[in-house]
Amino acid sequence: MPRYLYECGKCHVTSSVFHLINEAITECNSCHDSENMHKILSTPFIVVKDNKNTNTVGDLTKEYIEANREILDVEKSKRESYE
Repeated sequence: MPRYLYECGKCHVTSSVFHLINEAITECNSCHDSENMHKILSTPFIVVKDNKNTNTVGDLTKEYIEANREILDVEKSKRESYE
């Protein structure tokens, strides 16, 4: 959910608010005026993912499945040799 900055034109209090893109804040939390809230342009908050660790849960799961499949094949071959 995006974060927006608003400033009240009456009491000049700035507040940071999380809301959907199609919503707007109309009432000031400090002075409760409902006509003077203005959205302020602010720097966007961007999260950058670290691409150093490219292993995802799916990749790790595949690795474990393959390793266990090899162990299972070895155990099956041992079992067949006893019969």
